[in-house]
Amino acid sequence: MSMKISTRNVGDVVILDIKGKITLGTGDIILRDRIHQLVNDKAKKIIINLKDVNYIDSSGIGELVSCHTTVSKAKGKLVLLNMTSKIKDLLQITQLIKVFDNYNDEDEAIKSFK
Repeated sequence: MSMKISTRNVGDVVILDIKGKITLGTGDIILRDRIHQLVNDKAKKIIINLKDVNYIDSSGIGELVSCHTTVSKAKGKLVLLNMTSKIKDLLQITQLIKVFDNYNDEDEAIKSFK
């Protein structure tokens, strides 16, 4: 299954619900394009919901870091929601867990922007 992103808004917070795999090729490009589109549209508060991500490779991890950088450079904030244990383990191994604010509760993630 390839990756799909659905977008929803809660106030001025944009939530990207990702389903499938974030991998080299399609997944990382779709995610990058969507983040750039949001930044161009002046979105400053972005949550990436990883609950339905069943696989991520090193390119996918790299793309999450790249998205974080893109949003930060635009004076915005990107947080991760519902990381699976596999994604959390990968981020801990690579020491990238410190880069991201991450939450298991959507309301808490939304409140983090205030």
